[in-house]
Amino acid sequence: MKANLLCIAIATIFVSLSAQADDLNNLGALSQDKFQTLSKDLTAALSYKAVSPAEPLGLTGFDIGIEVTGTSLKSADIWKDVTGSSLSTLPLAKLHAHKGLPFGIDLGAVYSTAPGSNIKLMGGELRYAIVEGNVALPAVAVRAAMTKLSGVDQLEFTSKSVELSVSKGFAMVTPYVGVGKVWSTSTPQSTASIPLTLKEEKNNATKLFAGANFNLGLVNLAGEFDKTGDNNSYSVKVGLRF
Repeated sequence: MKANLLCIAIATIFVSLSAQADDLNNLGALSQDKFQTLSKDLTAALSYKAVSPAEPLGLTGFDIGIEVTGTSLKSADIWKDVTGSSLSTLPLAKLHAHKGLPFGIDLGAVYSTAPGSNIKLMGGELRYAIVEGNVALPAVAVRAAMTKLSGVDQLEFTSKSVELSVSKGFAMVTPYVGVGKVWSTSTPQSTASIPLTLKEEKNNATKLFAGANFNLGLVNLAGEFDKTGDNNSYSVKVGLRF
């Protein structure tokens, strides 16, 4: 059972990474309406995804893993206009880490890139367990997070989010669910060779998510489904959690 779960997770990561996105470097091809649609896709794809239950790690706890997220795109034709590739799903490869602190507080950080693309992303979170959870009670946590795009000369993108999540462990499995709100800002950047007339777009979206963490001893496996706005995302993480 453990070996099967691990094989499925690793296969999912390699299949996801086989899909590549070209550089995002032709925003001048878009109208304002199309740029607004693109920015909504980016809000879902590039906003923070913890892929972690609500229960705190504790003072000596760590959660470190490699992760893949695939986000469905509502604007495949628009993506082709700005990158040259018609994608229905944007894959992101991530290195994710969480560190437990006293008083039910956890810190998290992520570095991410879209394979074959100039899209790079950094983000972080601060999480506080309102209820730390025990044998009888579920854990309840609030999270504040942010992300920032880099590598794309024609676009500045940032997101901020707040979330409430609940989780309850059963043996080696800890399922969790949550709800939140995401705010993003997409700001076109003119360059010396490519002046842009597009205006900044600000978006906000409701976020719903559910997942499960599997502690398999030496290996930790987590999977999460996320719906931000009208876009669905699926994440798989393999690493260590103790």
